[in-house]
Amino acid sequence: MFLNSLSGRFLLLTIIFVMLAEVLIFVPSVARFREDYLQARLERGQIASLAVLADENDMVDPDLERELLENAGVLNVVLRRNTVRELVLSSPMPGQISATYDLRAATPWALIGDAIAILLDPDDRVVRVIGTPVKQAGLQIEVTMHTADLRKQMLDYGWRVFLLSLVISVITSALLFIAVRMFLVAPIRHVVQAITDYRHAPEDASRIIRPAAGITELHEAEEALRELQVELSAALKQKARLAALGGAVAKISHDLRNMLTTAQLLADRMELSEDPAVKRTTPKLVNSLTRAVHLCESTLAFGKAEEPAPEKSEFPIRQLIEDVVDSEMLAVSDGAVTFDLALPHDLKVHADPEQIFRVLSNLVRNARQAIEATGKPGRIVVRVEEQDGGWAIHVHDSGPGLPPKALEKLFRPFEGGARKGGSGLGLAIASELVKGHGGTLELTESGEAGTSFRITLPDGRRMIGPD
Repeated sequence: MFLNSLSGRFLLLTIIFVMLAEVLIFVPSVARFREDYLQARLERGQIASLAVLADENDMVDPDLERELLENAGVLNVVLRRNTVRELVLSSPMPGQISATYDLRAATPWALIGDAIAILLDPDDRVVRVIGTPVKQAGLQIEVTMHTADLRKQMLDYGWRVFLLSLVISVITSALLFIAVRMFLVAPIRHVVQAITDYRHAPEDASRIIRPAAGITELHEAEEALRELQVELSAALKQKARLAALGGAVAKISHDLRNMLTTAQLLADRMELSEDPAVKRTTPKLVNSLTRAVHLCESTLAFGKAEEPAPEKSEFPIRQLIEDVVDSEMLAVSDGAVTFDLALPHDLKVHADPEQIFRVLSNLVRNARQAIEATGKPGRIVVRVEEQDGGWAIHVHDSGPGLPPKALEKLFRPFEGGARKGGSGLGLAIASELVKGHGGTLELTESGEAGTSFRITLPDGRRMIGPD
């Protein structure tokens, strides 16, 4: 509907406001018209009285007197000169005088009130009008007159003012309507059309809006929309790439799991060897292969947009952390990185050991790689403490700290990588695994003194009340 549109409502409001402004002008203009009308009757009465004053005997023929009063539009004329108040012209009074209007000291509000009273009273009444003679031809002049002709003239004047106001409002509204459609509606429709086109193919960069509005506010809106569309298109492209990558990784993990299962069977046979060196290294090899198989299975689950639920059990945290450190020490050059473990001997944690191993392995590996990237020796500290309602695991390294870009998107897959060539998946997976336990993984320090992460694991057994 036209009135529901911006231009339609603007047109209607413009007409209303212009008419309202004209009404505010109409009332004082009608009051001024009435004042001028009455002043004209006083001047005509004064001119008519000159015929009487010109006669030395102050005698005027009755027919001439009636004609003078009719031409003046009054019933009688009273002129006051010096201290004498003289009835100069007179005719029979049709009734009593209903009101007296003194124009000599009338205020604007009094004139407006009297004008409204005349307009609202349809009856013809006789009124007295008092004023000052022109050209100083006396001290005061009074006339009596009917109000019917005055009211008729005022209504006619008001109707002409109304028609003129209506024409002005229509012309003004039409001009404003055209201006609004050119400067507001057209740019807004351009934005709406751009949004509609973009919605059909958000991956098409050619559909991104090109800001062209000349109005500052609309131009800013187009700029904001353009930035939003650019970011959204980039995010959609990235998600499409991630989906394709996820499918590829899932296929690779599936085949790799089968290969690792075969290697796991071979490692189990190696345990039967009598060689002392083989017997010493085979358990670690078997554990590594087992974890690799679990990782492939978890990757397949991650490809389905979720990690498997943790299978919690109670296990000694010291042994698990030592296994993580032993695995990382195989990749450490002599003296490049040292490990400092502050682990209680008898502390047991209730969690999924495989998932916690993955979390700690990611954190320790990142710490080792950060230290090695500096080319200087460094130290990694792993500390575990029991706290009220759970456990806290701290991993600190003496590396250079994380770059600002990595801090902004630290736990986002494929975005939060701190190392050149890194995928940024490690911390994202670690954070998701910790959240699956109901805990938190947070960065507590990053700077020249090194980087610290804290894992908080709640004891789910304490959250369950007695049956």
